[in-house]
Amino acid sequence: MHTPEQEAHRLDEADPGHRHLFHVPPADGGDHPESAYLAGNSLGLQPRATRDELLADLDAWGRLGVEGHLEAERAWLPYHELLTAPAARLVGGRPAETVVMNSLTVNLHLLMVSFYRPAGTRTRIVIEDAAFPSDSYAVRSQARFHGLDPDDTVVRLRPRAGEDALRTEDVTDYLATEGDRVALVLLGGVNYLTGELLDIPAITAAGRAAGAVVGWDLAHAVGNVPLALHDWDVDFAAWCSYKYLNSGPGALAGVFVHERHLGDPDLPRFEGWWSTAAATRFEMTPVSRPPTTVEAWQISNPPIFAMGPVRTSLELFDTVGMAALRARSLRLTGWLESLLDEVTADRPLRVVTPRDPARRGCQLSVRIAAGSAAELTKRLRYEHGVIADAREPDVVRFAPVPLYSTYLDCWRAAAALATTVGATS
Repeated sequence: MHTPEQEAHRLDEADPGHRHLFHVPPADGGDHPESAYLAGNSLGLQPRATRDELLADLDAWGRLGVEGHLEAERAWLPYHELLTAPAARLVGGRPAETVVMNSLTVNLHLLMVSFYRPAGTRTRIVIEDAAFPSDSYAVRSQARFHGLDPDDTVVRLRPRAGEDALRTEDVTDYLATEGDRVALVLLGGVNYLTGELLDIPAITAAGRAAGAVVGWDLAHAVGNVPLALHDWDVDFAAWCSYKYLNSGPGALAGVFVHERHLGDPDLPRFEGWWSTAAATRFEMTPVSRPPTTVEAWQISNPPIFAMGPVRTSLELFDTVGMAALRARSLRLTGWLESLLDEVTADRPLRVVTPRDPARRGCQLSVRIAAGSAAELTKRLRYEHGVIADAREPDVVRFAPVPLYSTYLDCWRAAAALATTVGATS
């Protein structure tokens, strides 16, 4: 019989992942040289290729100055186009529907300018009660911008009594009964707190059937689970790229707008220099002539040195493929779940992520009954070399990312949790 640690090593030999392509932080405690890094749902690790490729873009500035816009090996003027096709493949969109720009919440606001258009009694915005705070702030401010009371306008759907995750049918049932008052559905594809994967196509269909616009915050879904935004008929979506896309802290975000909305002259948008067609951009005319693509939602010229790490990451996803990553994610998360089942059986801990693998990404969230989540993650790091993520007051999130996490990481996390949180008598 193998010990759990020996079994972890055996599994890593059989199912190795791509850890060698990333820089892994050294451990701050414990018996291993590298951290067991399970916080990629907060900030992904740095790909080894990022530094050299970013420095190459920086060198072009030094050699060419302004001429780098057209003469750099990766010319700056059309640089964002290098990201379009791989980003579209990753989210299941078409190139005309997909663009990398800005940050997540800025993009959500720009999209809501177009797609949140309250009228008459159809004014409500539906989000999940456990939405990331930035999304809550954004939709409340949009309601106020339209002269509406956010407490009446924003509907926060909660899990059923005694449950931790919002069921898809709870969303679709609400839309079936109250949908004629809903202007916008804006949910997280994977919930940041629990790791729950909502049924995006089913909720999108229900929202559109009710006459609402349906958008998605995919911050915790992109690079985590397979997506098919075009085929699912999603109206719009936005995502960041510093979590599972490993593009660096505060990295540029992405936008999807379904092709049925592209070129619609009646759809309001905020505009800037990059909103006009590229062929006419340097005519310097006072009236924008936007293209019939999602690039019409761009405003400013893209920051090249911020785009480079996103491009590097997207190339990695193209090489490995989401199907292979999702398959390994299911194996790796399932292994961690089996270890946590043993740890939580006799400790004041409870996994709040859905047990059905189809209803979650590569995250398991553990609710603690006493103490501080932040203090617990601090002990995991400095006593055991395990980096997890705290969401106060009482949730610790473990993300076994299939690109670089290992089965040994999962064993180390479970063993550290068992040591740190004593068993109940």
